[in-house]
Amino acid sequence: MNYKIRDISFAEQGRSQLEWAEKHMPALLSIQKDLEREKPLKGVKIAAVLHVTKETGVLMKTLRLAGAEIALAASNPLSTQDDVAAALVKFHDVSVFAWKGENEKEYYSNIEALLDTNPEIVMDDGGDLHAYIHERGISNVIGGTEETTTGVVRLKAMEEQGILKYPVIAVNNAFTKYLFDNRYGTGQSAIDGILRATNILIAGKVCVVVGYGWVGRGIASRLRGLGGRVIVVEANPLRALEALMEGFVVTNMKEASKIGDIFVTATGNIRVISTEHIMNMKDGAILSNAGHFNVEIDVEGLRKIAKSSRIIRPFTEEITLPNGNKVYLLADGRLVNLAAGEGHPSEVMDLSFSNQALSVVYLHKSKSKLSPKVYDVPSEIDERVARLKLSSMGIEIEQLTEEQIEYSKQWKYGT
Repeated sequence: MNYKIRDISFAEQGRSQLEWAEKHMPALLSIQKDLEREKPLKGVKIAAVLHVTKETGVLMKTLRLAGAEIALAASNPLSTQDDVAAALVKFHDVSVFAWKGENEKEYYSNIEALLDTNPEIVMDDGGDLHAYIHERGISNVIGGTEETTTGVVRLKAMEEQGILKYPVIAVNNAFTKYLFDNRYGTGQSAIDGILRATNILIAGKVCVVVGYGWVGRGIASRLRGLGGRVIVVEANPLRALEALMEGFVVTNMKEASKIGDIFVTATGNIRVISTEHIMNMKDGAILSNAGHFNVEIDVEGLRKIAKSSRIIRPFTEEITLPNGNKVYLLADGRLVNLAAGEGHPSEVMDLSFSNQALSVVYLHKSKSKLSPKVYDVPSEIDERVARLKLSSMGIEIEQLTEEQIEYSKQWKYGT
């Protein structure tokens, strides 16, 4: 088995991490038992570009028990947990090509190593693997999944341009993914990453959240819950209106840049915090990103204008501006929750990765029936995941009577 990781001797600690995650992922473990018994993926080759965390480790173990052969690389150069990578190699026969702190060349070299395994199904987080496959004209892939908003946007663009070569399940679009992972997962873990990097007090700080999608909603809500005075910057008028009605101050980046203490980007777009905005910021402003790629803050432009910089704490870089003010860039502008923290809590990834596991099985079973398009997760999978999670929490929900089911289908009865 080929692999390239930091250090195989980390494997025992990684196994403990996987055990801890498993205790908090009961829905996926329930699915794992079924898949281990049925072996629906026996002999299927899978290539996955995902954050190599303990939660991803549980997903990889699940797919291995379902019979799949797996090669795994990281979807972010700073998101790999090296002990988990070692445990997957040593104890679960997963070919891992990932370590924390990869440079750009190593990152793409690891993706290329996955494709040397000739995968039939690919799993991606952000779209880099899908794009790489299409750019190189690889033709043996029968289908794939996509974990996050950024990747789904890229795949939709490929579909609209008529270049998408295989069906992709947009796992991000499942209700049990984006309503929970994006909002509660990133909402909590982004702040966790900021606090691990800085150990600052949120209460009383002016916190600027750039973007009010599901990720931005979660971050804004939790910053407010910690006592932050939250400002939302949003270009979409409907989302801006919603943020306003939720009680947040809403303004543009030009004005917000002058008064913010902490900035968190969550847009999926480029240079939403520009060097012009940074030059407006007060001394001591903190810059962080919760979007998938490190393009939301103009890090390259910031480095060009910087008088000096130094690492003052792990994942915290102090940068002196031409006017003498200092700003603090967290995690090099990359995903702060995964670079400076551990990513989402296991409980919320239980939902996302249950969708991933079932979607891969669905893809394999439906490979001859699906055309090259982006598909939502089938509603029966979404509902199954929700029911499994509720059951694991000891929650019993209401059951409709036959009369109620029939009533909901009719159109004749009114007042």
